Formats: sequence, structure tokens, C-alpha cells
Amino acid sequence: MKRDDFGLYRPYGLHIAGQWRPAQDGAVREVIDPASEEVIGWIPAAGAADLDAALAAAQAAFQAWRRTSPWERAALLRRTAQLVRERTPAIAELMSAETGKPLLQARGELSDAADQFDWYAGETQRIYGHTMEARVPDVRMQVRMEPVGVVAAFSAWNFPALLPARKIAAALGAGCAVVVKPASEAAGCCMALVQALQDAGAPAGLVNLVTGDSSFISEHLVRSPIVAKISLTGSTGVGRRLLALAAEGVKRVSMELGGHAPVLVFEDADVEHAAEQCARFKYRNCGQVCASPSRFYVHRSLYARFCERFAAVAGSLRVGPGLAEGTEVGPMANRRGLANAHRLIDDALAQGARLIAGGRRPEGLPGDKGYYLAPTVLADVPPSARIMREEPFGPVAPLAPFDGFDEAIALANSTPYGLASYLFSRSLKTATMASEAIEAGMVGVNDLAIASAEMPFGGVKESGMGREGGALGIRDYLEAKYIRTRLL
Repeated sequence: MKRDDFGLYRPYGLHIAGQWRPAQDGAVREVIDPASEEVIGWIPAAGAADLDAALAAAQAAFQAWRRTSPWERAALLRRTAQLVRERTPAIAELMSAETGKPLLQARGELSDAADQFDWYAGETQRIYGHTMEARVPDVRMQVRMEPVGVVAAFSAWNFPALLPARKIAAALGAGCAVVVKPASEAAGCCMALVQALQDAGAPAGLVNLVTGDSSFISEHLVRSPIVAKISLTGSTGVGRRLLALAAEGVKRVSMELGGHAPVLVFEDADVEHAAEQCARFKYRNCGQVCASPSRFYVHRSLYARFCERFAAVAGSLRVGPGLAEGTEVGPMANRRGLANAHRLIDDALAQGARLIAGGRRPEGLPGDKGYYLAPTVLADVPPSARIMREEPFGPVAPLAPFDGFDEAIALANSTPYGLASYLFSRSLKTATMASEAIEAGMVGVNDLAIASAEMPFGGVKESGMGREGGALGIRDYLEAKYIRTRLL
């Protein structure tokens, strides 16, 4: 298939050595609009020859880029940020068509993606080594920070611009070259980012993009001796597989994996504010957010009021196609996610939970197409229900009461995940003790908007390793080299 036949992706394709092109054997994969279930385009399915070409281009570009001045690297990132902002209206429509994300949320994500390039432009100019006074006068000791090499970056479909931006911006700022593999469901936004980088002046081969079968591509790239580092945003299961592959070559990895973020609402919290904020954040991106608040534990004295307000807000949200004006909650991104959400709902109800909002396809939508599920609220969900142990990754909120501080902390820490967590309390002592006792990489206190370019994003336990964003984000793309010189 030629590029003219790619549909929505007609300007793009694979990006190798500075050129957009189809796969060498012409293989493609179709992309489905989650709002209509219709095919909106085709993306190339890269073969081994395509992947080897991308790796060779990245290796060649890295040799020059690693010697490029940090000021020049920073200038490229700043120009890219500006282009992304200028092109936001068009890219946002592409994102909404691919993922069903409401336009307002898509525009916000692109603003966040541009912030990543701006932030790492600054961090590029602040890569510090250090020197130490030696024990003897004729010896000099220094530590240099050098780019790790070619990076294989894998990103997910739920934030198709922000996730690759975090990886690409940090890698380029450190002096690395990149082969990026976006999710097949939503590759267009990453393609648009790569085009912005090229238009900003990125050398040919510095950023290469490949699409197609995830298992085949990840195994080929990770096993290549050219790749020095792997960065993944994906599920814990995928993370385990890539870790095993990376171990064969003893390669550096950073991974942002699954989450199942608890929310603790203590007895001194503003319950109306907590319920309102939790409900609105829960259904952002249709609940398909790794750091989404996804288990709600409320002190028994506030529980009834919290349930009532949460359900009222959930029921008030406007559901529809992402491209429709006024949509607050779009469809889920794919059929398998919708099916899993229904399985979790059925399991919770079978174990005694109460359905107090949603649970079915929203009324008022034309036809029966699209992966829609009304914002759903389950009350009195027992700890044994699957949704309390498995990440729902959908618009389903399980609620349960607790009686004391120790019980709340035990519930929060009861899963193998540790990405984000949240708590609501007016007490400085309670907030401090709880935020320190919760096992998570990020804690929001009376606030759920925790992600920002200037702060580290990542988790503990089975939610991954390493950090993206902030001053820490660039470190995973750098190696420390110790140099000892004796003056003769």
C-alpha cells in the first residue's frame, strides 16, 4: 500500500532517516474510530528490514548529535515546542478521531506535550558533571555525564502525544537518538510530533518512527546491539516481557507501568469538594489514565454524602463523540477495554456491590456504534471484587467505606501497584502521615492534578522504575563517566 492510500495518515508512514515512507513489503494495519467503529486509516506494519534501517539511521545520527552543543540541542527542542503549539488545533482533531478523547482534553494534552520540549530545552543546558579534589596534588578527578546512546521508546495510546514527548524530549536533550514506536491505535499524534521535530531542524535519523506489530517490533529493537536503553509506558505485563528481553543484553530501562490509584477521604475532609473533584478527574479521558483515581475509600462518617455527590456528578457528565462540541466523556478507545469494564462491573455486582450510576450504554446517542459506557459508580464494593485488585482503565469508580487511619493505609497499599495516590484531609498531621505511609511514587494531597513537566512522574512496586519529567527525567538517558588524570 502506498502513502496515498493511508487514509487519515496520508502525509505520514514510517519515518526513517528523515523520510516518510511505507513499509518495504507494503504491509499495513487498520485504525478504528472508537466513536463510530469505522476504519479511519491505515498505518504501515514495519518488517525486519524497516527496523534495521531505522536502527542504522539512529546509530549514525547519534554519533554527530552527541557532539552537538547543548545550546543547539536546546534550540531544537524550543522550536519544536513552538510548532506543536501552533499546530495544536489540527493535531487535536487527529487525536480525537483516533482515541475518542474530547477536543478540549486533546488540546490540553498537546499543551502538556509542548511543555515537555520546553522543559527539556532548559534541562539540556543544565547537565552537570562534577570534579573532586584528589588526595595527591598531581591528580585530577572528574565525572562527565554522557548520552547513553540509541533509545528504543515505546508509548501507549491513552496519551498519544504527551507520552512520546516525555521520552523524545528527554532523550534528545541528553544527546541520544531515538527509535519510537507509538501504539497502533493512535500513532498519528506521534507522527505529528516527529514532523514538528523535522520541521524544527532535527538531523535526519535522529528521531525514527516505526509502527506495526508491538511484540515483533519490541523484541527486534530490544535485542538489537544498537539499542542502549529502553523506555516504556505500558502495562505491567508488557513491562515484564521487555525487562526479560533487556536483561539478555544488560540494557538500561525506565518503565511507567500500570497503576490502581487509591483515594483516601478522611473524616475531616471537605466531602463535597472531594467528591466533586474525584468524580470529574475519574472520568477524564474516559478513565483511561494510568494515574487516574481508581479506588475510593471514604471515612464511614462521610461515606453516604460522598456517594450521593459522586454519583450526581457522574450522571451529569455529557457523553458523546470526542469531536462533538460540549463532550466531556468520549468513548473508550477499543472494544477490549469496554468488554473488560463490563466484566468488572458484573463481578462487583455479583459480590454485593450496588450500582448507583451508569453501568450501561448512555442514552441519547445515535445508533448502536461506538465503545461507549456511561460514567459508572459502584458503592459498597468488597475488597474481594476484581475491580479493587485490577486496574479498571475505564469509566468505572468503585467506592467503599473505612473506619480508621490504619485501615485506610492498609487498603491503599493492598495492591502490587504504586504509581499515584490521593488523599483529602484538612489536618496537616493526617495528610503528612498518610502521604508518607502510602506506597506510591506520587501523592496528591487535596489535589488530583499532579502531573507537570517540571516534576518527576513514575511509580514503585509493579508500577515501574525510573522517572519521567522534572530534573530527574533526563538522568535515565545519561551515563556517568569517571576520568582520573595524573599530571606528568
